[in-house]
Amino acid sequence: MALNAGTALERPVLRLRRDANFSFKLQAIAALATIRATAKASSVPVIILLVIAALGPESWAPRTQLGWQFDHIIGYFGITLFFCVAWPRPFRVGGAFMIIAALLEGLQAFTPDRTAYLPAAIYGAAGALAAAIVADFFIGAWRRYANSVRSRVGFI
Repeated sequence: MALNAGTALERPVLRLRRDANFSFKLQAIAALATIRATAKASSVPVIILLVIAALGPESWAPRTQLGWQFDHIIGYFGITLFFCVAWPRPFRVGGAFMIIAALLEGLQAFTPDRTAYLPAAIYGAAGALAAAIVADFFIGAWRRYANSVRSRVGFI
């Protein structure tokens, strides 16, 4: 069976193996890139709000009815997770926020209506560390999943 020039140009030269969810997976990867860019752009206002809440008047700090311990843990947990989405190096981000928690708590000694309190710094650092551990687990799982998708689709 001979091929002429017209049919040779119509045949695909390189064909990727695709499963049923290939386009959905690519859309998920593109959405993650958009989320990461948005998180990077939002990181400066988040840091500014954190500093204002920590060093501003006490009435400006958001509080829950669950106590200041919970507020410190969940606050630094959430902010650290947010930054781990923007910069996926969880232990570096977590370490930075552990230092920030201690620094902001120490700087409260210079504000007129607050005092520095070591357990508050420890609770903030614990929230940042917990978020780093959780983010490391999910980032590792995502990378393993992405590698398996690449190997099944045929990308190198």
